[in-house]
Amino acid sequence: MDTPPHRKLLKPWERNVLEKFAAKMNDKREPFPCIPATIGYLKNQLCYGFIGDPRKKNSVFELGELLSQFTSESRNFGPYTSLIVFFQAFKDGEDTYTVEDYEQLFWKQLCGLAAIDSSVWPEDIPMDPHNPIWEFCFNGERYFMYCATPANVHRKSRHFDVMMLAITPRWVLEEFNKQEFFARNIKARIRNRLANYDEVPIHPDLNSYGAEDNFEWRQYFLRDDDTSLSKCPFHRMPGILKLEK
Repeated sequence: MDTPPHRKLLKPWERNVLEKFAAKMNDKREPFPCIPATIGYLKNQLCYGFIGDPRKKNSVFELGELLSQFTSESRNFGPYTSLIVFFQAFKDGEDTYTVEDYEQLFWKQLCGLAAIDSSVWPEDIPMDPHNPIWEFCFNGERYFMYCATPANVHRKSRHFDVMMLAITPRWVLEEFNKQEFFARNIKARIRNRLANYDEVPIHPDLNSYGAEDNFEWRQYFLRDDDTSLSKCPFHRMPGILKLEK
């Protein structure tokens, strides 16, 4: 949770990115497209975590600790909760990183999380990410993953000053969708906002969970153009991956 006393305990870079995130959520002139995210922010139901360089092996363990703690406590935070994770800016080479480079970093983080996950994969979720009902799972919980990067320039809804993740439990999305009329109206408003917010058309991979032509993994990381990976890089394997470029 974000409170003035908590901010005083943060490192300068942590406070800086949190203030920039707050500015994005509070922007009335160019409202952020994801309305549930802005509601979660205004209700102070979002949780925040800060991690070092995402290229380093240890970042996966840091992310795993944050997500494990969030998994165990998330239902206490409210129906619009998500875990927002900020990675520290690179000390070198960040300017040379492309959208595709960040895409590789993102999937290495997810594969790394799977490698250190001691929980059994949920029985009702297939292991194959090319199945329409597959989604990322960790510590027995199902999650929707969102990644924003400094390299995403034209798709502003996926831009942030540092690499950032927004991790939303499936139960949050299920609660939201129970109010069918409300959810349908909000989703339409989100797409309208996206069309105005981004400098490029809405990405063709954006879809609804469970639809036969939907693949969740394609929505986790969106490029600035309408292209995407032909095959999902996610896999579960023992050990940890080398995360340095």
